Amino acid sequence: MKKSLLILFSIIQMTNMNAQENKELPGNTKLPSSPEELIKIAELDKGDYKYSIEDYFAKPKQSDFQFSPNGLYFSYREKDKKGKKHIYIKNTETDKVEKIVEEGEELVRGYGWINDNRLIYVKDHGGDENYQLFAIDVDGKNPLALTPFDGVKVDIINSLPEHEDFMIIQMNKNNPQIFEPYKIDVNTGELTQLFENKNIAAPIAGYDFDKDGNLRAYTQQDNFVDYILYYRTDEKAGFEKVVKTSWKDNFHIIGFDYRSKNKHAAYVKTNLESNTDEIVLYDLAKKEIIKKVFSNEDFDVSGMNRSRYRNYEIDYFSYTGEKKHIIPVSEHYKKLYKIFTEKFGDKEFSITSKTKIEDKYLVYTGSDKFYGSYYLYNAKTQGFKKLMDLMPQLKEEDMAEMKSIKVKSRDGLTLYCYLTVPKNASAKNKAPLIVNPHGGPYGVRDYWGFNPETQLFASRGYATLQVNYRGSGGYGKEFFLAGNKQIGRKMLDDLEDAVAHVKKMDWIDDEKLAIYGGSYGGLATLGSLVKTPDLYTCGVDYVGVSNLFTFFDAFPPYWKPYLGQVYEQWYNPEDEEDKKTMTAVSPALNVDKITKPLFVIQGANDPRVNIHESDQMVENLRARGFKIPYMVKYNEGHGFSHEENRIELYKTMLGFFSEHLK
Repeated sequence: MKKSLLILFSIIQMTNMNAQENKELPGNTKLPSSPEELIKIAELDKGDYKYSIEDYFAKPKQSDFQFSPNGLYFSYREKDKKGKKHIYIKNTETDKVEKIVEEGEELVRGYGWINDNRLIYVKDHGGDENYQLFAIDVDGKNPLALTPFDGVKVDIINSLPEHEDFMIIQMNKNNPQIFEPYKIDVNTGELTQLFENKNIAAPIAGYDFDKDGNLRAYTQQDNFVDYILYYRTDEKAGFEKVVKTSWKDNFHIIGFDYRSKNKHAAYVKTNLESNTDEIVLYDLAKKEIIKKVFSNEDFDVSGMNRSRYRNYEIDYFSYTGEKKHIIPVSEHYKKLYKIFTEKFGDKEFSITSKTKIEDKYLVYTGSDKFYGSYYLYNAKTQGFKKLMDLMPQLKEEDMAEMKSIKVKSRDGLTLYCYLTVPKNASAKNKAPLIVNPHGGPYGVRDYWGFNPETQLFASRGYATLQVNYRGSGGYGKEFFLAGNKQIGRKMLDDLEDAVAHVKKMDWIDDEKLAIYGGSYGGLATLGSLVKTPDLYTCGVDYVGVSNLFTFFDAFPPYWKPYLGQVYEQWYNPEDEEDKKTMTAVSPALNVDKITKPLFVIQGANDPRVNIHESDQMVENLRARGFKIPYMVKYNEGHGFSHEENRIELYKTMLGFFSEHLK
């Protein structure tokens, strides 16, 4: 939960309203712009373009490929004519295909294999993020709602492949503010609570189970801002304190070392003795580091991968700098890495699924100009079979390059940024610039790779700048903590410094700059229009925070125990100086400083950024005489997941940009 908190904001109007006419709709339903008003804006994007918005944002025909553990079945999702993505199973011996899960009004948010004969999948209600768990057999029989509890959020902790009819989940079933672990039978739905999390003042923030489902350790919150890891040497022993950290530090168990004779050895991701996150082998009984396993001086390690089939041998470590990096370790993976590198060249690749005995692999490959393909790799024959190109309609040679650039902030920090450049941009054909701050803001970052948004913008002649401002994740503790209490302040300075750097490029039209972001990126958009009203031509706020006071008040119940961290990281409304800063950096309280056009977008069921955040922004600006287009979807939450809504969003956004940037 500590890590989850760091990524708080870690991605048809009338029909939806009619479908819910018997329910009270969220927000002020008089505020959203009419469909006719939004269509008029969308129609402003005129041009003879090679690719449509649907080409970039229509869901792939097939996606989410997975093997069953024994490799007998191959699962995937396939889109129908209405945009619904159903789950299909293919028998690899008979080639028989059967649809086993039909997606209805509520979207299937994810699925996976629990054993060779049964799958699980999750859904919520209209984007409210109260995920519920379902299971079904490979032949479509025995469907079961495993967690049919209204208003309860379910997270998967362990899949327990050693005990294939069970898994471990956590739910806030007994108290909406805190989560407790359960063992669940995926065939019957029978639940066994494994531990009680009673202390609301000091709740347990995370549980560490081993491969057999034994609770070995847990992390408890202390004083609302600190965390204590407790460990027990065996099931009969009590839990003892291992280490105490603050939210500013990392010390997380990745997994227990099952190859070691020392049953107390575990791989831990930590930055207690370094600036960047590193992986160490740690003795939880002796409370000491056995050895340091992997680190990078400049970037946080992102993870490690082990082979269950080969007795949990380490295959590789990974970290992300300007691009993603994989460091092979085992001889087995070194051979795979060499084969995949020779096959895919300079494209990035990753193993997305493999069989239990590792004889077949599903490999995804892509780049900044290539959305991606899936390949089946047969380890016995060392042969590849392309399964599909995810977006074959988008030709790699037509896509724009995403360049990695580094910028020095005014106070000396190195900012890693990405700049997507239209193919026809030149000194004679200057490109308007869209600045796109990521959400979060803390612990999240932008990555190099194919981005449908930036490619769409480039196809219309716009350059896109993405800035990993201070507080972003992956760059070490010092850079992360440099974002402390800098929302609306130095975080926006970083955007301005990066913009100033890019404006010097002779193919950028420095008089036509827009800013657009979602979640915290929406707050950064609004804050930039307040702080630097002359810098940007217009802005687009997508599910963004507008008022820190009302934002804090509307937190979901399961965020409440972490307000102490929020107050230290963001601002504390009970502190007089912080309260003044919160007032100064809350755009809804400073609308008199906004002078440029704004487009606002909101999902009505958003549990993270309540619809009132957008409503008050629209109300306050319209009261000043501003014409503010406002798109609200009543079947969406924190971001639009329904294909038709996403396409409408981008059509309207491009019309808005066309009106103000061309």
